[in-house]
Amino acid sequence: MPELPAASIQELAAALGGAVPRPRELYPPVRVRRKGRLQVSPLHSLYWEESGNPGGRPLLYLHGGPGGGTHSGHRRFFDPAAYRIVLFDQRGCGRSTPRGCVDENTTWYSVDDVERLREMLGVERWVLFGGSWGSALALAYAQRFPERVSAMVLYGIFLLRPSEIRWFYQDGASHVFPEAWEEFVRPIPHAERHDLVAAFHRRLTGSDPAVVAEAARAWSVWEGSTSRLYPDLEWIGRFAEEEFAVPYARVECHYMAHGGFFQPDQLLDGVDHIRGVPAVLVQGRYDMVCPAVTAWELHRRWPEAELRVVPGAGHSALEPAMVDALVRATDGVHGA
Repeated sequence: MPELPAASIQELAAALGGAVPRPRELYPPVRVRRKGRLQVSPLHSLYWEESGNPGGRPLLYLHGGPGGGTHSGHRRFFDPAAYRIVLFDQRGCGRSTPRGCVDENTTWYSVDDVERLREMLGVERWVLFGGSWGSALALAYAQRFPERVSAMVLYGIFLLRPSEIRWFYQDGASHVFPEAWEEFVRPIPHAERHDLVAAFHRRLTGSDPAVVAEAARAWSVWEGSTSRLYPDLEWIGRFAEEEFAVPYARVECHYMAHGGFFQPDQLLDGVDHIRGVPAVLVQGRYDMVCPAVTAWELHRRWPEAELRVVPGAGHSALEPAMVDALVRATDGVHGA
């Protein structure tokens, strides 16, 4: 049976004399209250910022990628009157420097960076909010420092297991987006296509700027083309911009080539460390980047975590159905 858009559901409910909750939207734009830089090594300096209520419940936003970064819209998933909202750009990402750098850049450096940030800000315990790669980083941090996590809201669950990496970068999503896949693999000769992550990694770490740029655009546009339920040309165009694509692809491919620096089932095997942490898992039913089976398998291993599957959504947190689910989840976590 086809799914009805939200407006049709509202009209049908009204005709039947009932009502359904109005979909939640992002909170209004939130102004940064303070910001700074955290020097985590002689090489890496991280951008961080705070907004919302300085006396509110501390919450850390963990961005996706790896290789992405934060922007002003990310503050809007959270009630600024209720939360002390902390954003930061991970190593090599966004406004952190050096941008696109993969030296001294692994999951475990990032876990230590989160803990350093917590200590610097004087936070005792915080809510973790993360999607895609951000969900993996949240789980890795929580499993190492469970006493520092008060709750988690995770979406687009990604555990960086070989099967998940293969689905998106070798054989899986390619069957759903064949036209985008054709453009993705174009820079790679047929002889190297048996291991596309390795082939892209060689090019993205090479010394020829033209080769790096071509590979980066292909890598980045593939993700931009598949991350929304309905393709968005403006969104895809942003992923195609060289200034964004090169650092993004370089860092992300570095992590994919190393399996996220995890053992294959490490994050699943570590759930015993976080059973006491309240958590909500929000998953788009038609997520082609991080398919719902991963969220399901995590929930099966961690039944204490509530799983909410969103019918009319793909991977992006900015799709209306995902916004509704995520805002409800963060409001609910605060009220718990």
